[in-house]
Amino acid sequence: MTKQTLPPRLRAIAAGALVLVLSGCAGFSQDGGLDTVSSMATVRTGQDVRLPKTADDGASGRAELDRLLQEPLTADSAVRVALLNNRGLRASLAGLGVAEADLVQAGRMRNPGFSFSRMSAHGETEIERSVMFDLVGLLTMPIRRDIEARRFKGAQLTAALDVVRLAADTRKAWFTAVAASQSARYAEQVREAAQASAELAQRMAKAGNLSALDQAREQVFSAEATAQLARARHRATAAREGLARLLGVWGTQTAFRLPERLPDLPAAPRDGNNVESLAMQQRLDVQLAKLEAESTARALGLTRATGVVNVLEAGYANASKTGAPRENGYEIELALPLFDWGGARVAKAEGLYMQSVHRTAQAAITARSQVREAWSAYRTNYDVAMHYRDEVIPLQKKISEETLLRYNGMLMSVFELLADARAQITGVNAAIEAQRDFWIAETELQAAINGSGGATASLTAAPSASAAAAPAH
Repeated sequence: MTKQTLPPRLRAIAAGALVLVLSGCAGFSQDGGLDTVSSMATVRTGQDVRLPKTADDGASGRAELDRLLQEPLTADSAVRVALLNNRGLRASLAGLGVAEADLVQAGRMRNPGFSFSRMSAHGETEIERSVMFDLVGLLTMPIRRDIEARRFKGAQLTAALDVVRLAADTRKAWFTAVAASQSARYAEQVREAAQASAELAQRMAKAGNLSALDQAREQVFSAEATAQLARARHRATAAREGLARLLGVWGTQTAFRLPERLPDLPAAPRDGNNVESLAMQQRLDVQLAKLEAESTARALGLTRATGVVNVLEAGYANASKTGAPRENGYEIELALPLFDWGGARVAKAEGLYMQSVHRTAQAAITARSQVREAWSAYRTNYDVAMHYRDEVIPLQKKISEETLLRYNGMLMSVFELLADARAQITGVNAAIEAQRDFWIAETELQAAINGSGGATASLTAAPSASAAAAPAH
């Protein structure tokens, strides 16, 4: 320990350092970083994000939630409910507070250390006191604040990514639930028609106008229609519950209403010439990867700066002895780099930086591929859905009309008419699925451009209409 009178120059440096520390002490922001997240979410989803902080905020959010749930849910209103009520999203947004706390902490100097010693011998008492400050922490404070600021921005990007992902998942769940409900209602109509056909066959068989084989065929179709209705109702229930989980509703809130059918297809598909460039500009996961690489590079500079000298403390010290005047001075504590010169820390930081560089490049390559795949799924599903709407369904309708004319002309039996109606079941279900797949693919394309992920919507392989028809009588 070195003690002497504190020189005027060192006093000036200490005073300047104190001013720097006091001026650099950062406080918490009023919005906690949520405004930036909300802005990014609004651009990409058309919906802002809120996190209730006061009783008035909570009451306003509950009022909006109740109003939305009282009306039939559209895809947009379902997204709104999810952004207001999903607890998983709130947990993600709460992570902003953790990141901001680290940022504020990085702008504050470590508390000084105080030491006190007292020794007595032969009637004399010696007392030593010292106050130590972390000079390395003070000198590296701007770098550490910059690193934590980048991490805070990364937390904002992550939260915005969670918002975009939740919005996309909710839209897909909404389309799936509406389509499943629509299919269940159609399955109920099929079951009713099949029961009527089975009853007619039973009456005709009793009158001796229908063979036992033909009667059995009608009865088995009725039984299969009943089983298909049960499956369709379960799929509708499962799809609705999947949507409810994303909405975050429970209790009486689960009685929300859905429209009876899917939205109509757009008149024309969107232009796909610039989807890849848009993805590079707007993909949040690509921006996050770039930010992580920059943060790692900045941290590498800090590691190199403190690689050798990572413990440097200085402070005021005084000592007093019995019968002698108090001695004042300063004390400097420095860790000697005899065994560890910081090479391992620097090498680790360089390795982490190269990892982040390659991950950023891979993220960009993956994003480009995903958006191309999403565009292909979008355009293919649009063409397939339009094909069912403009080609398959009109042809089936024409066949049904011609069959009805033949029946009215007594050129075919009622069971041939019913067999033709059964043949249309597959086509109608496939049309509903094609329409659903298009809207899911459209949602996936938006997610691939704005957030992360690619195409997951698959083309439904529908069997031919003749495969569903019962043998004609």
